[in-house]
Amino acid sequence: MKKNNLELYDLNAADWWNKDSQFYPLYYLNQPRFEFFDRHITDWHDLNALDVGCGGGFSCEFMAARGVRVSGIDRSPQCIEAAQKHARESGWAIDYRQGTAEAMPYANDTFDVVVCVDVLEHVDDVPRVLSEVARILKPKGTFFFDTINRNFKSRLVMIWLMENILGEIEKGIHDWEKFIKPEELVDLLSTRGFDNFDIKDLTCLARHFD
Repeated sequence: MKKNNLELYDLNAADWWNKDSQFYPLYYLNQPRFEFFDRHITDWHDLNALDVGCGGGFSCEFMAARGVRVSGIDRSPQCIEAAQKHARESGWAIDYRQGTAEAMPYANDTFDVVVCVDVLEHVDDVPRVLSEVARILKPKGTFFFDTINRNFKSRLVMIWLMENILGEIEKGIHDWEKFIKPEELVDLLSTRGFDNFDIKDLTCLARHFD
């Protein structure tokens, strides 16, 4: 079985906003995630933010509702199409683009905030992605993300239970070897100018860039 099979997102993108779809539970993660993010940004209004790996647009629309000037990028043309369609129907002016996190089509020092959730465990080159985030963030900008810790618990819960037993997650969507330990991320981020780390439960992290 193919691991880290991102084609599953392409094949099911049209159902992204369907409340019965396998993606829709991700919508409900916005509230707890942004409760954590709000510890570091209390006023999001008029900030320029990018969602890396935006999928069909859950986090983008959540930020747009807070008055954020939002952009979103995703490798999947099908997901970008679904995101654009829903934004038009909802009246949101969100700049969606298709592209990879390793080579983002934005100028240096563009964004106040970069958000990247459920993505780093899927990319081809984590160090390159983090370098790109550092490049496009403004000085003193903020990088918010979460990813999955590579430990026994994540193999048990995310792979064995959620994928293989319960079927709550499509089989093959994850590759445990691509999960990332917090200390690995801290080392990578530190060499790219990030500091002021805040770690929650070893799976949800926020970084400030100076």
